[in-house]
Amino acid sequence: MSETGATARRATRAAPGAGTTRRGPVVAALMLSMALVSLDSTVVATAVPQIVGDLGGLSVFSWLFSGYLLAVTVTLPVYGKLSDTFGRKPVLVAGIVLFLAGSVLCASAWDMGSLIAFRVVQGLGGGALQGTVQTIAADLYPLKERPRIQARLSSVWATSAVAGPAAGGLLAGYADWRWIFLVNLPLGGAALWLIGRHLVEPRRSAPGDPVGDGERGRDGVRGGGGVPVGDGVPVGARARRRVSVDWAGALAVFGTGTLLLSGLVQGGVAWPWLSAPSLGLFGGAAALAALTVVIERRAAEPIIPGWVWRRRTIAAVNLALGALGLVMVAPTVFLPTYAQAVLGLGPIAAGFVLSAMPLGWPVTAALANRLYTRIGFRQTALLGMTLALLVLLAFPLLPFPGEPWQPALLMLLLGAALGFFQLPLVVGVQSTVPYEERGTTTASVLFVRQIGQSVGAALFGAVANGVLAARVGGGHENGHGDGSGSGGGDLDRLVHDLNTPGVLTEAAADRLRHAVATAVDSVYLGAAVAAALAVVVLLTIAPRRFPVLKEEPEADEGEPVNP
Repeated sequence: MSETGATARRATRAAPGAGTTRRGPVVAALMLSMALVSLDSTVVATAVPQIVGDLGGLSVFSWLFSGYLLAVTVTLPVYGKLSDTFGRKPVLVAGIVLFLAGSVLCASAWDMGSLIAFRVVQGLGGGALQGTVQTIAADLYPLKERPRIQARLSSVWATSAVAGPAAGGLLAGYADWRWIFLVNLPLGGAALWLIGRHLVEPRRSAPGDPVGDGERGRDGVRGGGGVPVGDGVPVGARARRRVSVDWAGALAVFGTGTLLLSGLVQGGVAWPWLSAPSLGLFGGAAALAALTVVIERRAAEPIIPGWVWRRRTIAAVNLALGALGLVMVAPTVFLPTYAQAVLGLGPIAAGFVLSAMPLGWPVTAALANRLYTRIGFRQTALLGMTLALLVLLAFPLLPFPGEPWQPALLMLLLGAALGFFQLPLVVGVQSTVPYEERGTTTASVLFVRQIGQSVGAALFGAVANGVLAARVGGGHENGHGDGSGSGGGDLDRLVHDLNTPGVLTEAAADRLRHAVATAVDSVYLGAAVAAALAVVVLLTIAPRRFPVLKEEPEADEGEPVNP
């Protein structure tokens, strides 16, 4: 019997606390938890000038974001496995508490080094929030209703994209930058209260051994309530005895991710790509990755089990969302630079150009079920990424310098297209696994997406700087025409010079704006290639119909359950 077929035959568990969990308050708690994560980056980014002015550390302030992202990414698979082993509730509560503790520590930071360290603590909590919120959302709702909760969670990101920069600017400008971390406390406190009061989970059993009341054990004999099965051992007792945590695998995954992401974040910035530090980090990551494979193959309950890549559906979604991570780099990293350097906007206005993208996302996310119940998950995702590919190809066709509404309109369309892409894949892959595998599966696809985004930032950063070096050369003329401006291959320094009055002549500034526009256009073309790769993955690897498990009567509408 194939592994996919066996999984499809496996009886799945009811939603947590079926009949006792009040979905409304729990959804509110999930939205508050997601707000902690989504508001974080936008609020902090706006307050960076005030933070640097107070604490110093201009040369390392980028680690405020890199350290947080690193901690979130490397802990995603660990928290996913823990949520399958011990339940969603304790993992989510621990994540919120850790995030709030990190927030308090950040507010008390005395220098940039301590603030970066405390941001890592925040990220350790953020990793639990991102994956577990998505998993609980899938637990609470049957397949037909899941777009409702996903659309609500997407709306949190959209609201944060608009409100975050304004809130960060107001707090940093009129109060104190430390308040951008302290405002997390009431949000997190409310989420903790709602979760503790209203989220009820079923009795736990060992991962991969879905036994319990009315459920089927590995030997195929139905058992429940301590009824002896096979060897005479009560099912519940045997399940509890089998619970184990692969701490060696968790440490190996954490170490591998840390070395890999550190190399990607710092390569080409703090040191050249082919320097000893880069080669050492990537070599160490490769060695640890090999060790991780060995550890995970021997573990009874591995943190990253082999089936997340052996099962065709999960592997396809992993790869497709990894490509999405590459695509997302173009708007999130390079569009603000384009808006400031080419359009001449300020940082906050540039952020609002980008905020058009998450505004379109929840609209199509809410409508996605009308499509995938008719044409299937894969076809809906193909439609979304094909539309996204066309939008990405349209960006280099924008007039120079153009008007702010033009890239904003494209970002609105891009967000709408990606809403049709990501939601069907996430909902679809969650629906192909039973309850006790859903946390690991959800964490896997989010983990690969984060890795894709980190790889994309490094890759497209190198592309952009290479184009600038070719267009500008070794330097550019400053306001005095002596050619002593910043190096042509450094995008950040060029943008700084363009935004500093009196540094450049008008002719030199216009030349640099053209160069920056060309560099960003190249990045969007690279993102279009990543979108095309996602389309190829869906066409060649993803099954035409996802093998959805029949959890509810309406769960198989448009998606037949494997026989």
